Amino acid sequence: SPPPSPAMSPLLPTLVMPTVTLLSLLPPGRCPPAPTQPHAIRLEGDLTLGGLFPVHARGPAGVPCGPVKKEKGIHRLEAMLYALDRVNGDPRVLPNLTLGARILDTCSRDTYALEQALSFVRSLLPPEGGEGRCPDGSVPYRPPPERLVGVIGASASSVSIMVANVLRLFA
Repeated sequence: SPPPSPAMSPLLPTLVMPTVTLLSLLPPGRCPPAPTQPHAIRLEGDLTLGGLFPVHARGPAGVPCGPVKKEKGIHRLEAMLYALDRVNGDPRVLPNLTLGARILDTCSRDTYALEQALSFVRSLLPPEGGEGRCPDGSVPYRPPPERLVGVIGASASSVSIMVANVLRLFA
């Protein structure tokens, strides 16, 4: 397999550091946030852009995701991260606002993309069963609600239309 793309290397801290920082800021006695979703990236911001990209190919029967798609998947994801970085790095573009992201992998399947897109809707709803408690009795950490303002992708028109039809019900 060829070596990783040089463009991917500088973005790795962008993907890993927010998670490490978030976990290190939790006060003692708080439950760390449970992983919310496989094949997802979340970057905090004042406004959130959703992203749907085919990072993986279709998996075999019964498995949603297959091998990584570098050109049509990773490169598109990197392009969105690069654009966010440029916008957030220039205070003249959106003064006093930071763009965040929730980027999801469609695994090149329309049905999986729709399932992933429903997480945009779930992020706006209160948790089921109230607050819940950690094993030590404390209240678990909950990230602030997202202000999802738009969704970028998917790569296929049929998937984009299907996702748009669902998301417009909650606009």
